[in-house]
Amino acid sequence: MKFKILQDNLRKLLWERIEAGELSGLQLAQQTGFKQAHISNFLNRKRGLSLEGMDKVLSVQHLSVLDLLDPAEVNKRASILPPSADEFENVLLTDLSTAATQPLITTMHVKDILKFKKTFLHKLKAESDGDRSSWHRFVLIKLDAREALSMHPRLMPGATLLIDRHYNALKPYRKGELNMYAVLKSDTCAVRYVEVAGSELILRPHNQSSPIEVIALADGKRAADYLVGRICHVSSEA
Repeated sequence: MKFKILQDNLRKLLWERIEAGELSGLQLAQQTGFKQAHISNFLNRKRGLSLEGMDKVLSVQHLSVLDLLDPAEVNKRASILPPSADEFENVLLTDLSTAATQPLITTMHVKDILKFKKTFLHKLKAESDGDRSSWHRFVLIKLDAREALSMHPRLMPGATLLIDRHYNALKPYRKGELNMYAVLKSDTCAVRYVEVAGSELILRPHNQSSPIEVIALADGKRAADYLVGRICHVSSEA
């Protein structure tokens, strides 16, 4: 990331604090020891700051360079997917929320790395509705007891589910067979059969004693925006 972009991001943060009433140009000048005109020129893009000047502003405003970085760029650089040179592919196990909301899985969210045969993964058909090219395709989650109850006996507590996040279309993978999806619900994953009724997403459990859930599609959102991916493999602990 270029120094100019860091300065632009710093300006943006400072203006957010000024507009929120948390800061003024005069206060920032007093904190840093710079002339008010110097701060005004920086805020209004008439001049930049030296490295020492940036350090001083960051220090008095209790910020770090990390606060100026683009989160998407940080995620991209911090994401890991170790290469595999044999017949097995490394797949990351993560938590339900990360699997549902993060295109790239960062190191801090990796719980384990499991291996799947490349021949198995490569033969799985993708069916993306929208652009999923920037998403790690395959991720793993472990199902908790509450989610497992809704899909019992097809799924058991502690089951490890392989999600194909490049399959978020409401199209049967096999004719006459319902797809099982990981679905975005309250920033985490629910695992259900899914259908659409008007502007609502219907989440159907396998367990008939569990309730049907309904998610109202937000304005501008489509069903595909809520489908994390198709469950394409299930393994249970012995």
